[in-house]
Amino acid sequence: MSLKKMSAGDNIEANCTRCRTVLNHTIVAMIGERVVRVECNTCRGMHNYSGAKTAAAAEPRTSSRKSATGSGKAKKEPGRAEREEWESLRAAMEGKPVKAYDMNGKYRANDLVEHNVFGLGVVQLLTGPNKMNVVFQSGKKLLRCQ
Repeated sequence: MSLKKMSAGDNIEANCTRCRTVLNHTIVAMIGERVVRVECNTCRGMHNYSGAKTAAAAEPRTSSRKSATGSGKAKKEPGRAEREEWESLRAAMEGKPVKAYDMNGKYRANDLVEHNVFGLGVVQLLTGPNKMNVVFQSGKKLLRCQ
């Protein structure tokens, strides 16, 4: 069984940078036996050749990466700290009165607020004139107040 050598004008599968998927391409330029530039047969976009991903390369990686500090600890997922803070505040919420959120309402730290979009929250900090930080289950939000 002999393999045909690739040359300019032949078709090849490649990752299209415009279509963002593996499609048939026409080889435009080669250096030696290496494909360098291709043209997508679907969108007609020309770009540098990047081979079709194999099944092993397409699988997501499961190994944890080291953090930028090199300590070897895996990075925390985004928003995890806020969710942990929310869980710690839940115990203190029992039996406290809940105020419906109103932009013109007056609030103090540790007040419970019911927002029509974000749900139940705890006023964490009054940050300045007419602003407050509120911790909701979905994360921290900066809201207007009096």
